[in-house]
Amino acid sequence: MPEAIANHPGFLRLQHVAVVVALALTMAASSMAQASGGGSSVVVPQGPIQIPQPAIDTSTYQGSVAQQPVTPGVLPLSLSDAIQRGLRFNLGLILTTQNISSARGARLEELQTLLPTVTGTLKEAVQETDLQAQGLRIPGFPAIVGPYGYTDLRGSVDWKLVDLSSLRNYLAQKHNFQAASLSARDARDLVVLTVGNAYLTVIAEAARIQAAQAQVDTSKVSLDQAVANHQAGTAPLLDELRARVDYQMQEQSLISARNAYEKDKIALARAIGLPLDQKFDLTDREPYKPLDHLDPNTAVREALQNRPDLQALEQQVQAAELARKAAAAERLPTISFSGDYGDIGINFAHSHGTGDATGALDVPLFEEGKLRGDAEQAQSQLETLRARLSDLRGQIGADVRDSILDIQAAEKLVDVARGNVDLANEALSEAQQRYKAGVSDNLAVSQAQQAVAQASEQYVASLYQHNLAKLSLARALGVAERSYQDYLGGK
Repeated sequence: MPEAIANHPGFLRLQHVAVVVALALTMAASSMAQASGGGSSVVVPQGPIQIPQPAIDTSTYQGSVAQQPVTPGVLPLSLSDAIQRGLRFNLGLILTTQNISSARGARLEELQTLLPTVTGTLKEAVQETDLQAQGLRIPGFPAIVGPYGYTDLRGSVDWKLVDLSSLRNYLAQKHNFQAASLSARDARDLVVLTVGNAYLTVIAEAARIQAAQAQVDTSKVSLDQAVANHQAGTAPLLDELRARVDYQMQEQSLISARNAYEKDKIALARAIGLPLDQKFDLTDREPYKPLDHLDPNTAVREALQNRPDLQALEQQVQAAELARKAAAAERLPTISFSGDYGDIGINFAHSHGTGDATGALDVPLFEEGKLRGDAEQAQSQLETLRARLSDLRGQIGADVRDSILDIQAAEKLVDVARGNVDLANEALSEAQQRYKAGVSDNLAVSQAQQAVAQASEQYVASLYQHNLAKLSLARALGVAERSYQDYLGGK
């Protein structure tokens, strides 16, 4: 690449903006990936029972169930309002909540195997029998008997009195239900992170619009000055052309910023269930507030105690341990009882009570392939979950420490970027004064305007990174829903 192009201020600015945007997107993607990493696991086929592992697709948290009517006028929307709407209408949370109902149904289904099954039957029968077809050919005896009928009102019961495998499967399903409930709690934190990130993105784009508008206004002043100087014959046409190019470039940046702002508002509305034709304005601006007194070791211990996705995975490990024991218990005998009692006769006026009771001891004798297969699958699933649990504990520690490092780095970036904005504005003012006095051409003004635009972009991006890092830390600690305001407020 030619050195002149590589050192051109416009190219440097575009290169810097690309890097800043890439870093911001990487941080957001990393936070979402870390947030969802502990909540998904693998379903391994297993004989006696399956351990459900709800996979969390972060893309579902970008959608919602929009059931709200359009409010006339412009709706004021604070960060707290947006999060509360997300907790009601976000698609990811709704889908995760449905897993609780599914787990509850599986638990009740497994419970039924331990309870007696009682059925009632009312039978009204009419029969006609061909004795010759049955092989009875008696001289002088009718070949056809009937029609004749009977009425039978009967209740029956089937009950597995001793079945250790079914008992352990039921206990495993209880842990699965608790895991589903904890996963729903974790999904609420993911909603807070998703909605908070969308809200902060809109705030950042609004700041970019303000900065771009200021640059347009400044470029317009420089353009008017260059036109006046050229018409007065004190400046060449080149100065006017350079100023006009700078002005049009700033207008392009403003148009792009406004477009990104509107698209980010649509993304926010999609995440919280607002109708897309609903007009709204953000009422919070989340100014820069440092977050002090961060001790990584203390924070990691807090996260290990609070993270619901970790607690959910611990419940799934316990369920897998019980499923393995249930597979081993398939070798044990089972004791069952079945019986019935009812009233049978030509009709209820001419009937008599009859009953039947049977006890059975069932022992598996030749099922070695199935028994070993179930046991190996259960053991494999248990080892998989144990490995995932160990990895999640390490990942939580990494999430917390990464977020703290991001916060500390973003704080320094904010301080540096704020100083750069002041210096760039001072340099621009100096360059404008020198050009107005005729000491130099407007090349220095053009370069100073590019520097101001670049410094403003850096400042906006660093503020966004800082707030997102604080929100990510709240998510990493497992307290995003109840404490996001404290972390964004710097407490």
